[in-house]
Amino acid sequence: MANDAVPPPIDLWSSMRQATSARIGLGRSGDAMPLKAVLDFQLAHAKARDAVHAPLDFDALEEQLAPYETIRVASLAPDRPTYLRRPDLGRRLDKESAAKLDAVQHGYDIVFVLSDGLSSIGVQMHAAPMIRACMERLGDLKVAPIVIARQARVALSDDVGERLGARLAVSLIGERPGLSVAESLGVYLTYEPRVGRRDSERNCISNVHGLGGLSYDLAAEKLAWLARTALKLQLTGVKLKDDVAAIAPPEIAGEIG
Repeated sequence: MANDAVPPPIDLWSSMRQATSARIGLGRSGDAMPLKAVLDFQLAHAKARDAVHAPLDFDALEEQLAPYETIRVASLAPDRPTYLRRPDLGRRLDKESAAKLDAVQHGYDIVFVLSDGLSSIGVQMHAAPMIRACMERLGDLKVAPIVIARQARVALSDDVGERLGARLAVSLIGERPGLSVAESLGVYLTYEPRVGRRDSERNCISNVHGLGGLSYDLAAEKLAWLARTALKLQLTGVKLKDDVAAIAPPEIAGEIG
């Protein structure tokens, strides 16, 4: 009797899936998606929700940052639900935090502000090694104590930097989680930080994570170039173009597209 077995279908999408984390060519089971695709989507959605709502562990982060000096601050948003509904409150320090920074020595080249943002998991995982990579490249600058902020938006670094008299403020913040990466870190650089700065006056380095994103070394190399160029030109934002590819060390030059 002839073998009438039907050969398995050819997966025309397999090569494309190797080049992207996007959900493509998921197939179907009857009129619905295959069960595995549905479960994978639900898991990714749950991770994204957890990233948004999980509290930042200040104690653990400070241990990871040792021996660097740290200062804890909070925004005007008293809790997570308020923070999510009122972005404006996440951009300003509360009175206690403002007074704390006003009492600190002023006059720095750069201040790093680590903020939970929309993914405290991203900050928990990546902020400390990113800081160490940055310090290796910027250690000759006068660096302020590292500020760790709760319920914070990017613009909170303007308030922090202005109060500390820093020439540059660098916000390392948990990026809005997606359905492929929930623990990504974003880096925002602002020259002469002060309350009211526009987003167009910042430079951004995004997607610092271990799932196909920027490595700590490459992100720190980009930041160091931007920081030194910003101090020289006295500006950041749309007028400061990232040309780090021209000066990157050979070991990471291949990562720059």
